[in-house]
Amino acid sequence: MATVLVIDDQQSVRKSFREVLEYESFTVLEAEDGQKGLDALAANLVDVVLCDIKMPKMDGMEFLDLALAGGFEMPIIMISGHGIIETAVDSIKKGAYDFIQKPIDLPRLLVTLRNAVEKKTLVTETKQLKKKVSKSKAKEIIGESESIRKIRDLIQKVAATDARILVTGSNGTGKELVAHWVHALSARSEGPMVEVNCAAIPTELIESELFGHEKGAFTSAVKQRQGKFELAHGGTLFLDEIGDMSLSAQAKVLRALQENKIARVGGDKEISVDVRVVAATNKDLAEEIRRGNFREDLFHRLNVIPIHVPDLNDRRSDIPLLAEHFLQLILEEQNMGPKKIRPDAMNALQELDWTGNIRELRNVVERLIILSDQEITATDVEVFAKPNKK
Repeated sequence: MATVLVIDDQQSVRKSFREVLEYESFTVLEAEDGQKGLDALAANLVDVVLCDIKMPKMDGMEFLDLALAGGFEMPIIMISGHGIIETAVDSIKKGAYDFIQKPIDLPRLLVTLRNAVEKKTLVTETKQLKKKVSKSKAKEIIGESESIRKIRDLIQKVAATDARILVTGSNGTGKELVAHWVHALSARSEGPMVEVNCAAIPTELIESELFGHEKGAFTSAVKQRQGKFELAHGGTLFLDEIGDMSLSAQAKVLRALQENKIARVGGDKEISVDVRVVAATNKDLAEEIRRGNFREDLFHRLNVIPIHVPDLNDRRSDIPLLAEHFLQLILEEQNMGPKKIRPDAMNALQELDWTGNIRELRNVVERLIILSDQEITATDVEVFAKPNKK
């Protein structure tokens, strides 16, 4: 349970708080003045502080100032007596979480404490998520359109679970980026992130690629080989373009998802695997099911959390942010001096038809950087952005 530090110069008051809070399963620490309160913070992990404003030595306001200046970020609840309400209000302005007036209303105290502890937990979890993202290889999801904000919110909700995710969208929209963010924000972030492009692997090799093979399983199997499911154990397996997977491989993937076990090609031994699967496709799987090209039972196994990534044409408001991001990234990669995109050029970019989506936009920005002068103009966009369509 949460730890509460009670700072009050009266021992009887501290004793009363201890009895009530310990009954409610809180861990209680005590300090008789602000300085001892600071010492307690330095020596213990404290979730929330209850501090009396009026004390003969270091009072509550001075403690508040020093605690916040010292980087202590737990919620601090000030306790105020009659006649010092204005001071209590000032404490809120300075950064206190709340104040409670004497005589103490016990139900309000407990509600305030629990809310404060919940806030502390949320702040801590948010920092941990940001830390994971900063350490990960996941690139930032650029955009402030409503559709992109919804995707970011959904990722944050589902990443901590092991729920399977099916990402849909056209080629070049950034489906793989969604998969990387799910992995980066998950409890599996320290484990492997293994990617398989199902469309790039010949049909006769896809099962060996996914499940591995035993020596002698087929002509070129000169030694035993682990598959992607084994390599992703403890982490995330990203099955890109899963709509192109053969029906035979689909059946084995379904079994792996149902039983968390796989068998290498040419082998009988069952191997347990702990893998979170994120799949992606640019195909309409409902139509593929109707045509008999995709298993409906596998679709339902994969489509626990659906995430659709929109075409760039459907979120043109994000083009300036994306273009500026690619501009800075490419200039750094190419070791080039500063350049900028003029407003008229940015407007021109927003008016183009982006059938190739984000991937095409990045290529166009790189072309403009190389072929344009110090400032990229609307004329440059007209001449260089879509040269093959002239």
